[in-house]
Amino acid sequence: MEARKLGNTDIEITPLIFGTWQAGKRGWVGIEDQAVIDAMQVALDAGITTFDTAEVYGSGYSEELVGKALGDRRDQVVLATKVFANHLKADQVIEACENSLKRMQTEVIDLYQIHWPAGSFNSEVVPIGETMGALNQLKEQGKIRAIGVSNFSQAQLEEARTYGRIDSLQPPYSLFWRGVETELMPYCVENNLTILAYSSLAQGLLTGKFGPDHQFPKEDIRSKNKLFQPPLYDKAQAALEQLHPIAERYHTALGNLALAWLIAQPQTTAIVGARNVEQAVENAKAATVSLSPEDLAEIDAISRTVTEHLPTDPVMWNFG
Repeated sequence: MEARKLGNTDIEITPLIFGTWQAGKRGWVGIEDQAVIDAMQVALDAGITTFDTAEVYGSGYSEELVGKALGDRRDQVVLATKVFANHLKADQVIEACENSLKRMQTEVIDLYQIHWPAGSFNSEVVPIGETMGALNQLKEQGKIRAIGVSNFSQAQLEEARTYGRIDSLQPPYSLFWRGVETELMPYCVENNLTILAYSSLAQGLLTGKFGPDHQFPKEDIRSKNKLFQPPLYDKAQAALEQLHPIAERYHTALGNLALAWLIAQPQTTAIVGARNVEQAVENAKAATVSLSPEDLAEIDAISRTVTEHLPTDPVMWNFG
């Protein structure tokens, strides 16, 4: 799988990144530890070298599974994790990083990201300069190699960059969720920041495996996802019907068509999760799909039949 540089670093990442929110189990149903560990190892065998996790995923449980799955192959992988919004004071950042290092069984985190801006989820508002100061210190000590942010607005990103170098932005981005393209993508292109797109399959919606009447149990995070609520869900189903023939032309799965479109966008890599070996093997195939300019344009037009009806609020879930 052809590697790409992360921002302005010499770190090489793959266009597809293995996402591990589901490995933490909280907010997900039917996840088995060993199946996820096997999926990570098979993804690496298939050429996906970059893995993204966070301390908040299952209160560190996801990071522990990453350590178990990849600890003895550390020299082959790039590890990205995140510090949560409630740990953004300087001493909290340092402590959170140390804990993540232990859980992942590593001496260095390749990309350490601020998961949500300070103040999110009723967290304390900590000046970004204080947080960045701690991140810069960790970088100087060799405990992290690069700094990234997630769920930041352009203004928040610009402010953070006044205190130190940032090499990536992690926003929600998929064929069915394209808010990042308005301001943030041009900014990232101009400043050579890598976009790590999360929910790149719209939490599975873009795979086409959920029918018109599908209902998620309330403990599943997707039951709160705006895309799975009417009338957006109906528009998404109609769009998927139009995407099917294009996927068939490329002899690929619907989900891989969506991933191939995403990694063809400027500066963009796609984080995609897998709960078992079969999904991991299937996801990796997306890197081999090369879409023609005409098909990229057609996919773009179909996508907008959904995205033109999205709320302006950038958060994908109704957490209330």
